[in-house]
Amino acid sequence: MRDYINIGPTPTDEPCAQVGSDNYAEQSRKECIAFCNQLRRQFGEEPTAAHIALKSFPHDFGSYLEVVCYYDDYIPESVEYAYKLESETPAKWDKEARKELGI
Repeated sequence: MRDYINIGPTPTDEPCAQVGSDNYAEQSRKECIAFCNQLRRQFGEEPTAAHIALKSFPHDFGSYLEVVCYYDDYIPESVEYAYKLESETPAKWDKEARKELGI
């Protein structure tokens, strides 16, 4: 069965765009895309049935974006990959992500 696990909008020790702030949608999308790219650099391309993506969630102040990893629980490699991303989420932006974000 297809499911997903939340990874977060940015590395764990980095600030992220705040829902309701000016330019939230654009900044959040930029951060999430940079985070997806960093995860692929760090953990490799997704195996069959796994997919790193952006997902929108409802919030009192509007929708917010997070990076998720979709997986199929019938395909062990996809489950392992998704849970590895979640358990070993990087704490900081890598050099390439910092360049993408202009920081």
